[in-house]
Amino acid sequence: MSSPSQIRRSLLHLEVGESAQSSYGTSLNSNDDPESISRKILERNLLRKLDFRTAYLVLIYILNQMDRNNAAAARLRGFEEDLGMHGRQFNTLISSLYIGYVFMQTPSNMILSRITKPSLYLSSCMALWGLLTTLIGISTNYYQALSSRFLVGFLEATFYPGAVYLLSRWYKREELGYRTAFFTAGIGISNAFGSLLASAILATMEGFLGYAAWRWLFFIEGYLTVLVGIFGMFILPNFPSGPARWLTPAEHALARKRMEEDAEGHGTAEPTSSSDFSDVLSMMTDWRTWLVGTALSCCNASLSFNMFFPTLAATMGYSPTISLLLCIPPWVMSTITAVTVARHSDATRERFGHMVFALLLLITGYALAMSTMNFTVRYISLFFMAQAQVSNVILLTWISNTFARSSSKRAVAIGFMNCIGTSGNTLSPYIWLSSWGPTYTNSYLICIALASACISLCWVFRQHLERLNEAAGEEERKLNLTKGYRYLL
Repeated sequence: MSSPSQIRRSLLHLEVGESAQSSYGTSLNSNDDPESISRKILERNLLRKLDFRTAYLVLIYILNQMDRNNAAAARLRGFEEDLGMHGRQFNTLISSLYIGYVFMQTPSNMILSRITKPSLYLSSCMALWGLLTTLIGISTNYYQALSSRFLVGFLEATFYPGAVYLLSRWYKREELGYRTAFFTAGIGISNAFGSLLASAILATMEGFLGYAAWRWLFFIEGYLTVLVGIFGMFILPNFPSGPARWLTPAEHALARKRMEEDAEGHGTAEPTSSSDFSDVLSMMTDWRTWLVGTALSCCNASLSFNMFFPTLAATMGYSPTISLLLCIPPWVMSTITAVTVARHSDATRERFGHMVFALLLLITGYALAMSTMNFTVRYISLFFMAQAQVSNVILLTWISNTFARSSSKRAVAIGFMNCIGTSGNTLSPYIWLSSWGPTYTNSYLICIALASACISLCWVFRQHLERLNEAAGEEERKLNLTKGYRYLL
């Protein structure tokens, strides 16, 4: 008769058996063997619990985007005038946030790959940047606001590459695009809800307790960020290699096994003994890093319209409140588009074509905006622009899919290429000079050129990966091996 320990081992082996397709919609076939059925059921439960936890990243990203873009909304209600800004000082204020991003993204992900509690690290940084956001609300001159926003950038830099890395430690390649898109859907939700919140605050709180309405915008959004950051310490998951009390032992074992399966043929999924310096050096000497990093920088810069979306809406001639409300529908549609396109990208295991599709929508939007000042056409152009936000999501997912399956190297790759990519954000505010308004024809032409450059660079990258896949297939045929790892194209 079997002992209890033998039974437990047998059940655990049954539940973490061979790989099966993982999705909520996977049907249980009566022809499946019991081991496969048990694996599918266990995987569904694991993904449900994991999706519930990681969904909190959406809320954090919503507030991250609101804190990042609230200066553009405040500009409509005297922010520049009250702080005595002139010339290009507002553009410099916007740009200052991204300087911290450039310096901190790679070191932050290096730290993240070495700690055991990313939930505490990311949430603490969030609470601190929320506190600094409230300080912008009490600024009395340009330089105080500039200093606070500069420091906010250093803390915000930890979040986006850190969240993408955290997702990549739990989800397989064919699951990551949809989850990353769902996470970054916070951009659309933030721009829609943020515009609604900003319009309400700016319209109703002028002079309340002696403060201008734009100051209340920073106070309220900063306080909400601090509050969500504190709760995040208890909700966000840590890495599967560490304790996870919210999972059963079998689910936890399956989570680790899934990542091992996903990494087969491309290195280990867990941290290696390589040093942080060697990981950075490896990235810096890989020509693909600079190619894709430059493409990401061009992509980010071409999407810079989102920093000035309220300003572009205001060119249609309506009041600040109406201009902010007009921002909502394009971003609601953008959220739906992002999730739909990314889900299809995962289902077809294809990245380049989906990214090009999104950037062509962007180019169409810019071309429409350049063609006329007619209200209807300009407003339609905003819809086209907003839908393109998913291009950044797909490109970043492609990076995570492609570079270094060792978790420490993947953390450095995501952080380092985000660092290169953020250089585009740093320069972007100077694309949208107020002297070029209200038509902003020069701005649109620059962004069209940047989007085209991104497509060209990514095409070169795709051709390179396709050649690697063909070489791997040829080697397998010669050695009579089973099909192994393939890069997603």
